[in-house]
Amino acid sequence: MKQNDRIILDSTQFDLTIKRLAYQLIENHNDFSNTIIIGLQPRGTFLADRVVAELKAIDSAYNVQSGALDVTFHRDDYRRQGTPLVPSKTEMNFDIEEKNVILVDDVLFTGRTIRAGLDAMLTFGRPSTVELLVLINRRYERHLPIQADYIGKNIHSIVSERAKVSWVDTDGEDQVILYTPENE
Repeated sequence: MKQNDRIILDSTQFDLTIKRLAYQLIENHNDFSNTIIIGLQPRGTFLADRVVAELKAIDSAYNVQSGALDVTFHRDDYRRQGTPLVPSKTEMNFDIEEKNVILVDDVLFTGRTIRAGLDAMLTFGRPSTVELLVLINRRYERHLPIQADYIGKNIHSIVSERAKVSWVDTDGEDQVILYTPENE
């Protein structure tokens, strides 16, 4: 961690935040019989998996269907990239027709990834409702009128700052850091 980096969520806060998000879902969805959780690739899937695991830890009766959705070719900026994009794997072995869908991503910033997720999701059917769950909501720089229904933590940051979500499974620890990239 560099000198100007700020820890937004440490590992204890991270764990408590995921527990709180799981309980909020329970309050609104009760038995989850008509609910599907979809993590947006690449990093929203980590949060979706953790939320599903937390729901099962709270009550083993919560057997929620979940999947992973790649949005690469639904993004409005994918043709502007200098290098070829490599899509992530979509793992959706179910139909979402008339289901309550909870889209999950780690950080909500401009809203463009969520818009792409909505487009990609519609190839699997027309859901009854769609809600958005995010770990970090970066306010004030939204490009599209998108807001989350479930928010782990709201943060206020300047455009040049980045929120980095680290996961114990891939990065060695659970935490969220707000930092300024060196080359900007």
